[in-house]
Amino acid sequence: MFSVAVAGATGYAGGELLRLLHDHPDLEIGAVTAHGSAGSRLGELQPNLVPLADKVVLATTPENLAAHDAVVLALPHGASAAIAAKLGDDVLVVDIAADHRLTDADAWAEFYGGDHAGSWPYGLPELPLARGGRAREALVGARRVAVPGCYPTSVSLALAPGLAEGLLEPDDIVVVAASGTSGAGKAVKPHLLGSEVMGSMSPYGVGGVHRHTPEIEQNLTLAAGEPVRVSFTPTLAPMSRGILATATAKLKADADPAAVRQAWEKAYADEPFVHLLPEGQWPRTADTLGANTVHVQVAHDARSGRVIAVAAVDNLTKGTAGAAVQCLNIALGLPETTGLPTIGVAP
Repeated sequence: MFSVAVAGATGYAGGELLRLLHDHPDLEIGAVTAHGSAGSRLGELQPNLVPLADKVVLATTPENLAAHDAVVLALPHGASAAIAAKLGDDVLVVDIAADHRLTDADAWAEFYGGDHAGSWPYGLPELPLARGGRAREALVGARRVAVPGCYPTSVSLALAPGLAEGLLEPDDIVVVAASGTSGAGKAVKPHLLGSEVMGSMSPYGVGGVHRHTPEIEQNLTLAAGEPVRVSFTPTLAPMSRGILATATAKLKADADPAAVRQAWEKAYADEPFVHLLPEGQWPRTADTLGANTVHVQVAHDARSGRVIAVAAVDNLTKGTAGAAVQCLNIALGLPETTGLPTIGVAP
């Protein structure tokens, strides 16, 4: 058994992580920590976690997180780096926040501000790379891992096969994605109140300013082997969890349209968590709820000469906490699928 401490255990991502860790046969939940709610019983803050209700939430300090085999940091952006720096190299640290995702310090300064904390191995194992292989290779035996953002998970896996195979133009990519409200975290915000969200959809982060934009471009550049530019528009949907990303890219003039689906089939044939759906069946967020899966579909629009790729993901499971567990499995030498659900909840 490997002991795992969870910092930020009282948020949505932390709660989902604890749900998955509780049923993991090889990972044992150690300290659970938070800031403002330290001293509370976990059951007061995460009432769905009945078996863990009596655990006392500790303060998020390096001392409380030490002496574990692994630590998962489910903290706000900008808070992870200082904690991680005080944990020994013998501890596996998995960061759910954005602090260590970007390799470009200028991109960090532009989209997040402040000092760049450096980059860690990137936890999207299924991402196909232009040089061959997958991103998972860098995770084996890693002591530091950066978990992807939820939007980048869906968008990157939707488009990467076509870029890796050289089928898509890298400078004409447009993405519109809808997310549930849990993606904004648990803190009370007036625009996320039920009365504001129910029966309404709205865009935000419009005009290339959403913080996940450089991460998406970074991933797709790794897949394409050349710089990629993306126009990304997120929208808020009246649902608690889930992302539906619709991405389009121009098919290269010399590319065979018949090769499009073949590229996605080749990329994901052996991936347990990424499912290319049968032709004509399109992803739905409902089918991924609670599962560590991404549902993908692709089609060629002959009239416009564009490829349309759609991906659905549960932003809290495969989009965040499930990805963290998947990375823990790989880094600790466990079977990658251990403890991770592949079937969503229905209806």
